[in-house]
Amino acid sequence: MTTSAAGHPGDVGANRVGSVSSSASGGALPALGGSELPLLDSAVLRDMEEQLGRPDIAWNFANDYAGMWVERQRCLVDSVEREDRMAALDAVISLKVSSAMVGGLRLARLAEALEATLRRGDLRDGASVLAMISLHGHATVKELRQRYLR
Repeated sequence: MTTSAAGHPGDVGANRVGSVSSSASGGALPALGGSELPLLDSAVLRDMEEQLGRPDIAWNFANDYAGMWVERQRCLVDSVEREDRMAALDAVISLKVSSAMVGGLRLARLAEALEATLRRGDLRDGASVLAMISLHGHATVKELRQRYLR
């Protein structure tokens, strides 16, 4: 099962994720951090539960996502610091898609902004977005654990 920031019909959380992408013009991050977007839209996981007919699969996915956060963040930071554009793109796209799938709309939007920066070849310019990803990533995982995984 996959979803995309483009919000294709039938994708898990497509309507919510699509609104994340369309909220910014020209790929710029509104108010760097997208604070107008929720850290966690738990309706996305409820949609996944309903579509799959198995709440345990959605719960396991969210639990795995939370458990992988530290390693995922380390991989992204390391690849940007090494100026390994392809590895950084791989890491940020993975973060964008998986964040959208658990309802981490703000984090998905930040990952989208970093992806655009990396695609332009501005690895150093991505530092401020990378810092926001770290901050909002930790907050997203905390909220996911408190509101959904409890």
